Amino acid sequence: MENQNNPPAFPPSQPTFFERLANSVILKLGIILFLVLLLLIPMESVKDLIRERKNRDQSVSNEIASKWGDKQVVSGPVIGIPYTYSYSVNTTDEKGKITVENHVEKDYVFLVSKKLDVESTVEPTYLKRGIYQTVVYNATVALRGEFDEIDLVRLDLNPEDLAWENAKVFIGLSDLKGIKAIPKLSMGQDEVEFEVGNADVALFEQTMVANVDLSDRSTKNEFEINLDIRGSRNLTVFPTSNETSIVVSGTWDNPSFNGGFLPEDRAISEQDFTAKWRIPSFSRKFPQQWKGARGRMYQIMNYEVTDADYYPATATTVPYSASSEPNVHLSTEQDMVQVNFLESVNNYQRTTRVAKYGILVVLLTFTSLFFTEVIKKQRVHIVQYVLIGCAMVLFYSLLLSLSEYIGFNFAYLIAALATIILISSFIFGITRDKKIAFIFSGILSAFYVFIYSLMQLQDYSLIVGTIGVFVILALLMRLSIRVNWYQFERK
Repeated sequence: MENQNNPPAFPPSQPTFFERLANSVILKLGIILFLVLLLLIPMESVKDLIRERKNRDQSVSNEIASKWGDKQVVSGPVIGIPYTYSYSVNTTDEKGKITVENHVEKDYVFLVSKKLDVESTVEPTYLKRGIYQTVVYNATVALRGEFDEIDLVRLDLNPEDLAWENAKVFIGLSDLKGIKAIPKLSMGQDEVEFEVGNADVALFEQTMVANVDLSDRSTKNEFEINLDIRGSRNLTVFPTSNETSIVVSGTWDNPSFNGGFLPEDRAISEQDFTAKWRIPSFSRKFPQQWKGARGRMYQIMNYEVTDADYYPATATTVPYSASSEPNVHLSTEQDMVQVNFLESVNNYQRTTRVAKYGILVVLLTFTSLFFTEVIKKQRVHIVQYVLIGCAMVLFYSLLLSLSEYIGFNFAYLIAALATIILISSFIFGITRDKKIAFIFSGILSAFYVFIYSLMQLQDYSLIVGTIGVFVILALLMRLSIRVNWYQFERK
C-alpha cells in the first residue's frame, strides 16, 4: 500500500547560469590563454634584466680595454715631405685702392709604399674583473716593404720647393696606450724612433711620426717597422700600399674575419689559427701620392661585434678635414682587414636566445596541463596555473644568474632540473597521481631538451624549431580527437 505520508519527490535542480559559466571548459580555456598573455609582462622583465646584465658586462669590458689597450687599427707607413708654395690675394681698402698681398704657406706631399708585408702574431687571453671578462691580447706586428720614387711632375711641384731634409714617415695606431715598447723605423742605414704626432698632420686616429733625412731627394728605399702592442677584442690592419700582403696568426680557436676582405687562405684548429690576405690597390680610395690632404684617411663606422638582437651597431663619428686633393676619399672598415677574437661562449647572447622561446614553452606547458586535466578528470585551479607559470618564468632568471658563475651549459642543466622537479612535485601534490607527475616531468624535459638543442644548431635552428613546433601541434591535434568535447556542453 502506498504511503500517503511521504512528501512528493522534487525534480533534480538545474545548475544556474553562473554555475555553468564557472564550470565551463571554454571559459577556463579562455582564462588560460589570457594568463599566457599576462605572463608576457614578467617575460619582458626578464629580458630587461638580461639587457641590463649585458650592458654591465659591456661597460666592464670597455673599462678593462681602456686600461689595457682598446681595439687596435694599424695603418701606414706614409712618407710626408713638407713643401712651401706662394699665392697672391687682391684686397680692396675703403678708398677702393687695390693692393696685392703675397702669402707663403706650408703643406705636405704624401707617398704610400709600393709594397708592404704585414706579419702579426697575436696571443689573446681573458682578462677578468669580478664575474665579468673580456678578450685582450698581446701582439707583435712587423711592417716590411719598400717605397718607390715620388713623381713630382704629376703633382705639379718643383723639387726645389720641398724640404727634403725634414721628411717624415707616418704610421697609425688607434690606441697609443697599448704600445709596450717605442716603435723604431729602419730605413736604409738609419734607425729612428717614432714620436707622437701633432695636429699638423692627422692621417690616422692616433698618428706617430719618425723624422727621416731625404737630402739625396730620393724616396726609393726599403723599410722595416716592428710594433709590440696590446689591444682588446679585435686587430685591424688598414692596407695603404700598392700591394699588401698580410699574415695574422694566433693562439685562439674562435677568430672571426670581418672588414672588407676575407682571407684567401686560413687554417683554424682547436689551439691556434693562421690567416693570409693579398690585397692590391685597385679598390683603394686614395692614390699612391697626393698633396695637401692632411686629414683623416679613414672613419670607423662600426667597431663593435655585438648581439644584434638588443645592441644594434651605432656609427662612430670622427672629424675629417676636407681634402684639397680630389682623388683622396674617406675609407671605412670595409677597406680594412679585421680579425675579431670572439668569446667561445657568450652567456648573455645564449640566454637571450633561450628567452625568445619562453612564451612558447609556457603555452605548450599550459596546453599539456589542460589536456591532462580533461583526460584524467583531475581539476587544476587557475591559481595553480598562475604558480606554474611563475615557476617557468623564474627559470630564465635562474639560468641568467647561474650562467654568470658556472657557465651556460651547467646553468641550463641545473635550472631545467630545478624547474622540472618543482613543477612535477606540484602536479603530484594536486593530483596525488604519480603517473601524471612522471608524464608531466617527461613533457617538460622534452621541451627543455628541444630548446637546448636549438641553441646548439645555430644555422639550422629556424628550420628545426619550425618542424619541432609543427610536430608538437600535430600531437596535440591528435590528442584532442580522443576528447569528447560535447560532453561538457551537456553537463
